[in-house]
Amino acid sequence: MPTVYLSLGSNLGNREGHLRRAIAALPPSGVQVQQVSSIYETEPVDYLDQPWFLNCVLEAETDLEPPALLQALRLIESQLRSQKEFAKGPRKIDLDILLYGNETIATPELQVPHPRMLQRRFVLTPLAELAPELKHPAWEAPAAVLLERLTDPSQVRHL
Repeated sequence: MPTVYLSLGSNLGNREGHLRRAIAALPPSGVQVQQVSSIYETEPVDYLDQPWFLNCVLEAETDLEPPALLQALRLIESQLRSQKEFAKGPRKIDLDILLYGNETIATPELQVPHPRMLQRRFVLTPLAELAPELKHPAWEAPAAVLLERLTDPSQVRHL
């Protein structure tokens, strides 16, 4: 089974509870969680007029193909009644596929590696905590080195 890395974020309601419910919903959906990073409180990026997020990254294994994995994540978001009023806006839960093995995927519905992950401190901090030596073939360096080089000024605080 391929190893996948998923990013989870929440900035409405019981943020930590939403993260924990989403993580608990993964195994019944065919995603076997191997490890979960610490939870970080993170400053909003892009659309700034919204509450701060709680974010984490998890490593998992799945035999779901990428489109089926994306569909499973969207179903979990729906089951948790998460709706984005607009792109980059507040949400109860957001689940993103960061990496799917060493694959590179570029379809209208799914881009892997996640297209902005290497520019986001709220993604690279928990990812580097879990897998500092992780290096996708499309990257020039491992996750921990990419985090050190990151110029994103947004705040990320260990919860």
